[in-house]
Amino acid sequence: MDYLHENKRLKQQLSFSLEIDKEKNIFRQTSLSGHGRKENDAEHAWHMAIMAYILQEYANETVDIARCMLMCLIHDIVEIDAGDTYAYDARGLETQKEREDAAKERIFSMLPEDQKAFLISVFDEFEKNNTPEAKFAHAMDNLQPLLLNSSNNGGDWIEHDVTAKQVYGRQVKTREGSEVLYKVTDQILQEQIRKGNLKTEI
Repeated sequence: MDYLHENKRLKQQLSFSLEIDKEKNIFRQTSLSGHGRKENDAEHAWHMAIMAYILQEYANETVDIARCMLMCLIHDIVEIDAGDTYAYDARGLETQKEREDAAKERIFSMLPEDQKAFLISVFDEFEKNNTPEAKFAHAMDNLQPLLLNSSNNGGDWIEHDVTAKQVYGRQVKTREGSEVLYKVTDQILQEQIRKGNLKTEI
């Protein structure tokens, strides 16, 4: 029996599985620890998901950790088409939603309708950031690159001329997901400021 010919659903699922491999080719602005190369989206998503699991006790509210981890894993799939938008790129942020909405429709449409609808609902929940799971996933999206950047003496902030005010502005979402992890974030940022790795406004 030719399973791929006879089973349309399985064919769609495997096509999607191969398509998302392209996420490994989307490189971010964050460097790996140890002053390594730039990380890719798939590495970022995997790291976030593991962190969400091990840090879930610090969420402000009890979370469905499986749903939260799924958000972490799929939140950047759209960048296969839309590309990575740097958190502090004002111009890129203006068109981000339009680019990502088109990518969301194309990529998730490769799946059977029920799975497409479910994953889009999870993706949209993350974007709206109005549930405990989404808020905690956003906290991971902030904390993961911050840990890497701190381990590299603020190299990415220095490279892009990012200020403490910009970084603190982004960390509002960390606080919404975890007060404890926001306090840790504040300690890390204050240390980086003292070291001169993160500049304050003049």
